[in-house]
Amino acid sequence: MQIGVDSFAASVPDPVTGATITPVERIQNLLAEITLADQSGLDHFGLGEHHRQEYLDSAPAVILAAAAALTKNIRLASAVTVLSAADPVRVFQEFATLDLISQGRAEIVVGRGSFIESFPLFGLALEDYDSLFTSKLDLLLELRDHTHVTWSGEHRAPLTGQGVYPRPLQNPIPIWLGVGGTPQSFARAGALGLPLMVAIIGGEPHRFRPLVDLYREAGKRAGHAPETLKVGVHALGYTAATDAQAAEDFFPGYAAAFTAIGKERGWPPVTRRQFDALLGPTGALMVGSPETVAKKVKAMSESLGGISRISFQMSVSALPHAKLMNAIELIGTAVAPILRK
Repeated sequence: MQIGVDSFAASVPDPVTGATITPVERIQNLLAEITLADQSGLDHFGLGEHHRQEYLDSAPAVILAAAAALTKNIRLASAVTVLSAADPVRVFQEFATLDLISQGRAEIVVGRGSFIESFPLFGLALEDYDSLFTSKLDLLLELRDHTHVTWSGEHRAPLTGQGVYPRPLQNPIPIWLGVGGTPQSFARAGALGLPLMVAIIGGEPHRFRPLVDLYREAGKRAGHAPETLKVGVHALGYTAATDAQAAEDFFPGYAAAFTAIGKERGWPPVTRRQFDALLGPTGALMVGSPETVAKKVKAMSESLGGISRISFQMSVSALPHAKLMNAIELIGTAVAPILRK
């Protein structure tokens, strides 16, 4: 199992002190976090893409390229690239360039994102949500497989054999499909033979088993080898010396973030009781001591029929930089060895 960390480069007030660091400080802290993840032996680091005031990751490939110059082994990925609102040619060129800078460590995780700000920002119609993604994913895969592409689709000018450069060092550069809970997305990933990255941020992970089975069945019907149908999980997670300390560290920022999102989407405020329920053996939060977190990840993997990758999303909780650094080191030195064993 590959073990890593995802970040959204959140720049929000500390939920306890109310202090907010500058965007420059947050970016420098993020680069230090990626560097430590590399030094701690983690397999990958993913960076999201948002176009909102509270996030600094609107240009993830730029940040990942800076990280590539500071690291040696860790794989660098988007988490996710909002492909519906992007030009696939530019996405491919950016990550091919990142692959050259990192000497073959770039990956693309494409998805539709959980926010909609990018649609009006780039002059796109929200009602085209699905057709935009389907068409652009088709083009991105063509660009990965062919230097010269002849292609036409609904939402972009056609390509008539133009060469798209540079080419990445990896052939092919890995492209994962990031999904939430839509059955059509799981089936699509399987039919295309793409590795799957499942965002499980609430509820009980074992409830995703039918969707994961749907993915594997669709891949099998399409003739893809079982070993190519990899399943990864993006989970909210954090570790500290004890279960109690991890929960106390993580809850304030978690509650603030999801209560704020809830105001936009009609959810009730987050309560400590709800949070504690998600900390239980079958809950989605991978929060606790290294031993507890490793045990929960292992149980989740078994409930889903085996996973190939786990990514811990910690930045949603607006944790102080020092605590994030400590957690990254613990994941690399205490959680990862248990899972790899």
